[in-house]
Amino acid sequence: MANNFTSSVQKPITETSSRCLTESVTNAHNFEVTSYSLLQGMGAGKFISSNTFNVDGYGWNIGIYPDGWKEDTGAYMSAFLCFCSGTTDAKVKFTFSLLEKDREVNKLESTTYTFKLVGGYWGWEKFIMNSKLKELLSRNDDCFTIRCVLTILKEPRIEDSTVIVPVPQSDLHMHFANMLKDGEGMDVTFSVRDQLFNAHRCVLAARSSVFKAELFGQMKETTMKHVKIDDMEPSIFEALLHFIYTDTLPSNCEVDQNVALQHLLVAADRYGLERLKAICEGKLCQRIDVQTVATTLALAEQHGIVQLKNACLRYLSSQGVLQAVKETDGFKHLTTSCPSIMVDILDIVAPPSVV
Repeated sequence: MANNFTSSVQKPITETSSRCLTESVTNAHNFEVTSYSLLQGMGAGKFISSNTFNVDGYGWNIGIYPDGWKEDTGAYMSAFLCFCSGTTDAKVKFTFSLLEKDREVNKLESTTYTFKLVGGYWGWEKFIMNSKLKELLSRNDDCFTIRCVLTILKEPRIEDSTVIVPVPQSDLHMHFANMLKDGEGMDVTFSVRDQLFNAHRCVLAARSSVFKAELFGQMKETTMKHVKIDDMEPSIFEALLHFIYTDTLPSNCEVDQNVALQHLLVAADRYGLERLKAICEGKLCQRIDVQTVATTLALAEQHGIVQLKNACLRYLSSQGVLQAVKETDGFKHLTTSCPSIMVDILDIVAPPSVV
């Protein structure tokens, strides 16, 4: 007698999913302290504090106690994070880094804490021994920077989750970089001080309204195939093209130098590339020193770059800086090319008149 085997078809199991989300917001604040030795001796419990900085609607500042938080911690510098404003029960994770002049981290401390009330503070009574700090100050012109990286930890929340299909990161910029490198389909040539660069007119026009007007405007032939540029360095134009195709700066070190950044900013302004202009402006703001501030200020004044100009003026207002800057060739260029800027300099460095 034959056995009858019934095959059972397995039905798919119904699945549901949920997930716990813990969101956070992170920001950083740099508190620079100069002439620190003049603060020592102010007494235990006496402190200086940074400007209040905002992270996700909460206000904070950094408090430093040169002679310690209490009498028994007088051999140390104390450092605390103070909760200045916002809703109560703010849970945070924060780090304090002690930075030397070259931005090297000398000391780092990290902790997590929930601030119950506005006005509360938390940190380290013995952040660094004064003897160790003295060594740091001796090689850093009596100054240092406390860098606070602060993360607001929000309450976890549960939500239904769907099937997540992994999506690769966009590689559009890589394809455009290959277009520029391979040269296929290029239909315009730029002669920059006798060095030739090929490009695609449609790409240039899509990225820059200035290029669009030059290459497709009513005053130009749509068959224009050669453009001559004599007032720009080839390396700057090459970096400009790289940004147009990839939305990033090239990785070579030459373009990251101060003079090259200034020239690239001028080129970005000329061709209406606001993002590139902002990137250059941000990098130049970080590179202001005695040798570069005058030429950078002249550039900012000539091209109406307000934030860069203000950063230069703030640097010049530092004690003793202006006298050193006056000895540079850049300052001589500044006084002849932008004489009106001297009024702004006098306004920021001259002491207020007594009425």
